[in-house]
Amino acid sequence: MSIAIIYSRAQVGIHTPLVTVEVHLTRGLPSLSIVGLPETAVKESKDRVRSAIINNHFEFPLRRITINLAPADLPKEGGRFDLAIALGILAASSQLPTETLDQYEFIGELALTGELRPVRGILPVAWAVTDAGRKLVLPVANAEEAGLVSDAEILPASHIMEVCAHLSGNKQLPEHVNTATHYQYAQPEDLSDVRAQHHAKRALEIAAAGGHNLLMIGPPGTGKTMLAERLPGILPPMTEQQALESAAVASISTHGFNPAKWKQRPFRNPHHTASGVALVGGGSHPRPGEISLAHHGVLFLDELPEFDRRVLEVLREPLESGRIIISRAANQAEFPAQFQLIAAMNPCPCGYLGDLSGRCHCTEEQVRRYRYRISGPLLDRIDIHIEVPNVPKEILRRTNDNKGDTNAVVQERVCRAYLRQFNRAGKANHKLTNREVERFCRLNDAGTNLLETAINRLGLSARAMHRILKVARTIADLAESDQIELTHLGEAISYRRLDRAETLIN
Repeated sequence: MSIAIIYSRAQVGIHTPLVTVEVHLTRGLPSLSIVGLPETAVKESKDRVRSAIINNHFEFPLRRITINLAPADLPKEGGRFDLAIALGILAASSQLPTETLDQYEFIGELALTGELRPVRGILPVAWAVTDAGRKLVLPVANAEEAGLVSDAEILPASHIMEVCAHLSGNKQLPEHVNTATHYQYAQPEDLSDVRAQHHAKRALEIAAAGGHNLLMIGPPGTGKTMLAERLPGILPPMTEQQALESAAVASISTHGFNPAKWKQRPFRNPHHTASGVALVGGGSHPRPGEISLAHHGVLFLDELPEFDRRVLEVLREPLESGRIIISRAANQAEFPAQFQLIAAMNPCPCGYLGDLSGRCHCTEEQVRRYRYRISGPLLDRIDIHIEVPNVPKEILRRTNDNKGDTNAVVQERVCRAYLRQFNRAGKANHKLTNREVERFCRLNDAGTNLLETAINRLGLSARAMHRILKVARTIADLAESDQIELTHLGEAISYRRLDRAETLIN
């Protein structure tokens, strides 16, 4: 009787819990059984493993083989355990030494020839293995992504024979060099490309500095999408931790993570026909949706009222909590969703309300119905509402017009403001709690009177009031002011465009 223990990793949402692969050989009729909640792809691994072992001139034990994937109550899926199972069988049958197996974790799918094929979600695996203090043996195709984790000991292999030679001490696998600093990042779209729209650029800078959500209202062709696409270029640079969290979410998604986009803020732009599952994630084996793929980046919802209202309502909780929990009968998955929401909409169904040419023929009731597709609770969670009007043709034709500040100039101001927020509260202004708002967003008597007047005239909720104070605090930080002045508060109030009753009539 002999037994071998190999370590690997499962995937549950963004988490990669440790799986102990226990292989037991005993006398009896030749058979191989896998226990521990294996799904179909895992059960089929016995055929891939058998062929890989035999085709590489190892002996496949003609004994009763029991493979336990512990913990037993954790569902296992995919071909990620093939390599660990094969090595466990070889070790249990004394064809491989077992002394150093506890220093490694193994992951990879086997071809019938013994070649190693890549698996999905390798970045969170490398992250967890590094925290556990072990070395990770994986397919060569996964090495570049896993190498983004600093201090990770990555041993890439292209064939099971290379792994066996390494464990036997015949030929060591070369350690993969961290590649995180080797990429030349593509320059994002520059804010100076947007002509005029100085009011919208100012609002975009405030949103970037404080992490505030933003809604742009204007007719077609006024630059709303251009402005939204330029927000990632003026946000503060990502930290190592933020980059790892964002890349880990992309790694477990359907398309995986492109290492060339390391430390680049994600920008997600789903179509307005997207379903609730596409937005928040889901499926029988839960996968992240658009809001999680935008983690530490920007989620841009164009044509906001055209989204199904039930789809929009699912945004309310993650906007507050920064996470989304997907529950299924068999399991539950949690994904991070700390994204910055940028939305755009037309002022009316035809899009030309207020246009001087008189092209709009929408009735007041049609405008009301159009705007009521966005619920009040969702609007309350959007800090800044601005108008993006048409730009006169004369300005668009000017070739020597002052285009405004570049991304680098704006980002420098944004970073200074963010540093003030971090030194003061340890977080961006949009994350301030109610108690922190009372502490850091105090107003003088004149400011208090102005805010009370705005609350009474606009019918603001307590949440909207707190968001005004947070935006005012960000404006003061951009001005490098310790106190919220009357001008800062007045500007913050002006950014509540949809709270004004006259917008329904115009």
